[in-house]
Amino acid sequence: MPNKSHRTMAADALHQAFLVNLIAETEAQLYEEGSESEHSSRASSHSSANLSFSFSSDESLPTTSDAILETLGQLYSKRYLNPRQDINKDGQQLHLLLHNYKFNRPDIFRSYLRIGPGCFDDLVNVLKDDPVFHNNSNNPQMPIDEQLAITLFRFGHYGNAASILKVALWAGVGYGTVPLVTNRVLKATCSERFRRSTLSWSSPQAKEAAKAWVQDASCPAWRDGWLMVDGTLVPLFMCPGFFGNTFFDRKSNYSLNVQVMFHLLLLQY
Repeated sequence: MPNKSHRTMAADALHQAFLVNLIAETEAQLYEEGSESEHSSRASSHSSANLSFSFSSDESLPTTSDAILETLGQLYSKRYLNPRQDINKDGQQLHLLLHNYKFNRPDIFRSYLRIGPGCFDDLVNVLKDDPVFHNNSNNPQMPIDEQLAITLFRFGHYGNAASILKVALWAGVGYGTVPLVTNRVLKATCSERFRRSTLSWSSPQAKEAAKAWVQDASCPAWRDGWLMVDGTLVPLFMCPGFFGNTFFDRKSNYSLNVQVMFHLLLLQY
């Protein structure tokens, strides 16, 4: 389940208290009205006077439910329950990665994002025209290469290093920006347009070239075995919130099983 802020938990508790007190006050009023109907006209008029007095004194002595409503109003009048303090951060690390390490130290670039500069640029070119990265707002989105870098940095790290706090401090962005850009990249990579542009069946020419290579590199009997399937486990730092048991693997970890099918011809590279 998603984590709740202290403000949200306080609001939920006040809502429950308000409903409980409102029901109790309503039941007490109904019981009092029922008792009044059994009394004599004198007792009834006396009770009515008391009831009128209680209604007239509501402003000076508010009920518990009224006090809870007032507290809820004060709570919702502020966006945050506690005072907010600025956190000093900048985007120098992200800028250094994209404008220095990417060209001068590709090995460091790969260690951060788990892909090389060439693959990164190809991915940016494929994703840049996706509608999710364009809007009609007066506040433009951050560059797509920065959004992709933040997402890949998050995917390429484990445990606390992949937390929203650590990623936001590293990239010099707000905490809410990290899941926002991650969702955009995931939406773009899961789109039909992206899948059709990146995943496709091999052409007859590519199949024949792969079969010829298998025949030359091994034996004629293995000519038709021109594809290879390999897999690996990508460990997760915690049990997923939905259907968590299905991610439990044979190594007693929570992980994703990734399988890749490729031409044996690619092995020579």
